[in-house]
Amino acid sequence: MPNYGKVDGTFFDEHIYPHLGAEREEIRVGPQHGVDFGVVDIGERSLVVATDPISILPELGFERAARFAFDVVCADVAVSGLPPAYLSLDFTLPPAMTDAEFATLWRAIDREASELGASIVAGHTARYEGCSYPWIGGATVLGVGSADEIVRPDGARPGDSLVLTTGPAVEAVGLLTTLFGDEMDLPEETIETARERLDDARAVYDALAAVAAGPVTAMHDVTEGGLRGALCEIAASTGVRFDIERERVPMRPSVEPVCEYLDIDPWAATSAGSLLLAVDSAGVDPVLDALADRDTTAAVVGEVSAGSGAYVDGERIEPPPADPSWDVYAEYTE
Repeated sequence: MPNYGKVDGTFFDEHIYPHLGAEREEIRVGPQHGVDFGVVDIGERSLVVATDPISILPELGFERAARFAFDVVCADVAVSGLPPAYLSLDFTLPPAMTDAEFATLWRAIDREASELGASIVAGHTARYEGCSYPWIGGATVLGVGSADEIVRPDGARPGDSLVLTTGPAVEAVGLLTTLFGDEMDLPEETIETARERLDDARAVYDALAAVAAGPVTAMHDVTEGGLRGALCEIAASTGVRFDIERERVPMRPSVEPVCEYLDIDPWAATSAGSLLLAVDSAGVDPVLDALADRDTTAAVVGEVSAGSGAYVDGERIEPPPADPSWDVYAEYTE
């Protein structure tokens, strides 16, 4: 079975990183494995840019699916501390998608963008044979601000506290139970609660609220590879040591029983909507208060120190070889 999901660091370093086109001195942050965004200096301002696929699952309902997809594509810019301001959206639609379904999707995106204060400035929309759900296009998102406003991906420092929002596997559990819950031999209450986990995914507003409240030094959204992957990626990009206490990590309702049933490690499964933040220890309480005001689950789960690598209860961890949720999805769709 092939490895689904994002390529690993070895693939990136061998095939992608050596071939990045022309070198330009205004690039402040370029492509790096595990780093969410790039930064380009434009005069006295800086442009933060990120690109992601657009994933739409009709089973969520097109309005709910659009809200979830919008948060996912904007989160990689929001973790820079700058609000997403401009979007370019490419839709390669399945022929079976009706005009009415697309209209519902588009109007939901319009509402989300309007609420955020972001404008759609360019795009492409067409139907093509061979296109299918859930991957129906891609989005490039940009934010603009001064360089000193940007929360750099390598900004974590010894002495910082590590804060996790929402918890592991919320995306994987929410999506898999929405799609295949009727085929799972689990209590109905567990399935219904698990499906609600997708509504926890509001990482864009959580990131902006955290930055406005306190001294956030680094942020990373917990997507493919889950919490294990995120911890390893941000520790490696910063060149410091992360120490995590497992019992302090929040776990949302129904995540553990669903992951146990599916035989997947919740710490390795994708969790869009969760954020890992490094915060100056003196400013942790205001950040936690700001997240609590948004009804976002958050907790201090560890500390940053000199050294390298990510450790859980004193044992060094490595990124998972693949996100287990992809194999589960493939098995249920065969």
